[in-house]
Amino acid sequence: MKLSFLSMFLTSALALPSPLSSRNDIPPFFLLAGDSTTAVQSSGGGGWGNGFINTTLHNGAKGMNYGHNGATTVSFRSGGDWATVLSQVEEYKSDYRAFVTIQFGHNDQKASANISIAEYTSNLEQFAKDVKNAGGTPILVTPLSRRNYDNSTGTPLIIENLADQRAATIDAAKNTDTSYIDLNKASTDYLNSIGPADAYTYNLASDDYTHLNDEGSIVFGGMVASLIDQDFAELKSDGYVRVNAKLLTALEEGEYYWP
Repeated sequence: MKLSFLSMFLTSALALPSPLSSRNDIPPFFLLAGDSTTAVQSSGGGGWGNGFINTTLHNGAKGMNYGHNGATTVSFRSGGDWATVLSQVEEYKSDYRAFVTIQFGHNDQKASANISIAEYTSNLEQFAKDVKNAGGTPILVTPLSRRNYDNSTGTPLIIENLADQRAATIDAAKNTDTSYIDLNKASTDYLNSIGPADAYTYNLASDDYTHLNDEGSIVFGGMVASLIDQDFAELKSDGYVRVNAKLLTALEEGEYYWP
């Protein structure tokens, strides 16, 4: 089914206002923190991160993908990844406007992780505070939707099994006066529109409904960029974060796109 997603894209980045600063005229450097749905494509995972970095950053904007397969909000810190991200903020903040995207939830929700929603929320809040203290700008990202559909009603619809993590991410953003983008809603609505047959073409493997192949990374990396552009309009107007025009139209109209 074909739906108009312009209104969805105008409202899904429900972030608190970000005041402009004198540093807005320097290029951004994006540091991507997250689990395998952000990470580089590999046999064990793959997300939107590389598609975002390789296809939407222009005019001197740069990025590095620190997505880690299997990571939770606990292991990303305890394993040393978070310290690396913060050190990169310190390194790049003098020459760039340092942004850190923070997206977790897929592994935090597993019973084996033993992480409550309250702890998950608190961990995200601390991530945001750490980035600000290091001189960067955090962007909390609600988790990318899985591509599992419920066919019981006759119209296949995405099973929203990350709803609690989505809500907690938004709460963490509001509690810390931090910008956020609602990737979970945007990806869920888009996948509902294009349907399972087209959605599955983005699978990393035929039976992997969580991770993205290279083409999926481009599509959902573009989605992330479009949501960031809504909250940080100067990044778009200055030509730093720009989505392919055909992809952007497909996302806004809820139409299938293959790069």
